[in-house]
Amino acid sequence: MIEPTVLIIFGATGDLARRKLYPAFFDLFVKGLLPKKFAVLAFGRREFTDTSYREFVSEALGERLTKASVELSQKFLSGIHYVQGQFEDNQAYERLSERLGAIDREFNVCSNKLPYLAVPPNLYELILRQLARSGLTIPCADGKGWTRILIEKPFGKDSETATRLDRLLTKLFSENQIYRIDHYLAKETIQNILTFRFSNAIFEPLWNRKNIERIEIRMFEKDHIGSRGAFYDSIGTLRDVGQNHLLAMLSLIMMEYPKTLDAVHIRKVRARVLKQLVAVSGPALRKVIRGQYAGYRQAAGVGVASDTETFFSLTTGIRNSRWRGVSVELSAGKALSETKTEINIHFKDVDCGIGDVKCNRNMLTFRIQPNEGISIVFWVKRPGFDMVPQAQTLSFNYADSIDAHLMPDAYERVLIDALRGDQMLFASTEETEAAWKFITPIIERWTKNKLLEYPEGISFEQLIAKS
Repeated sequence: MIEPTVLIIFGATGDLARRKLYPAFFDLFVKGLLPKKFAVLAFGRREFTDTSYREFVSEALGERLTKASVELSQKFLSGIHYVQGQFEDNQAYERLSERLGAIDREFNVCSNKLPYLAVPPNLYELILRQLARSGLTIPCADGKGWTRILIEKPFGKDSETATRLDRLLTKLFSENQIYRIDHYLAKETIQNILTFRFSNAIFEPLWNRKNIERIEIRMFEKDHIGSRGAFYDSIGTLRDVGQNHLLAMLSLIMMEYPKTLDAVHIRKVRARVLKQLVAVSGPALRKVIRGQYAGYRQAAGVGVASDTETFFSLTTGIRNSRWRGVSVELSAGKALSETKTEINIHFKDVDCGIGDVKCNRNMLTFRIQPNEGISIVFWVKRPGFDMVPQAQTLSFNYADSIDAHLMPDAYERVLIDALRGDQMLFASTEETEAAWKFITPIIERWTKNKLLEYPEGISFEQLIAKS
């Protein structure tokens, strides 16, 4: 049973709150997974009253709200409260503290506090220091309640800024209070990697350099940067998704067998493999492809001479006995021909043992989006008189599963795990440090590489050929 809890959303009028957080919380509410005594205290810069902000949330929920009963909808909305203020205004945090006190008096108990930083990363330190100054980082005095902080990626811009942010976080909170969100870890197919690997005896014995030639981890989007110009131009694709999403997927694919499934151990094993990444330097660095789609510099908020990448592709590996020599490609980009995120595992050629017939490679694919699922390419004899191999695909799609309706949205999983105190799907300090140690030298040195301009809608294969 989760005790009475207050979610405190900073950046409560932003895109993340509107498109992701409120739909996820409403779905959890409808499923009966939230505490009976639960409230949202929204903090934002725009002028709203409780009533007008609830109307804002109603619009964000759209059909979700209209499909629910009037009683259920009103009960959910009545638990939402709003405090207006600037993030640097001390008095605003005093008003926030007063509203929290009023909610606790209504609950007749000191509630758990769950601050969520749904704001641009440049505001993290300011808000954290304001929370500390106003005493909002301190749990209930009786020791029964908790305070946990939810913070969105990116966690810094390089090793130095990430370390500074982490020092502040760990000064104000213990490690078991800090929930660094990488919502990709909460996606069903990503979570299924461990089950697939370690629960199927036919695969884990093959999961090594003897049988696997290369691994591709790719995240492509058709969309351009939209209204995120100023933010995106300050970070680029490698920081935006490479340092977190792609390395999180890599850690699950290439980690060692965990002795236990508790969060502390799983996160240590994930961190260990990130520490073993082969540095991208010398000839490998010169082969890194960084690109920018045509028209990027015309987007609002982007510098007219910006050299920020909207695409990258690099190759690395892992320095251990299991994976030594296996090539790992990490690629991501915007304004490409298709939207898809997938992990492709290419197995080595094998000796068929049947005369002159050439055996081809098998490939295992984890499809993260769209059409979440898993597929395996294998070879069979083509019907006829000759011994000719033909590729076939064995596929599992979550949408076709009889349990598909049980699959939660990634942000539902993020939020419910934070409420339950389960940190398995959140990045640890150790993982974050290891990821930035790998990424920072690339960022510092790769500007010498030519920035390849590519047309919107180009395919990955065409872009690579163009380079």
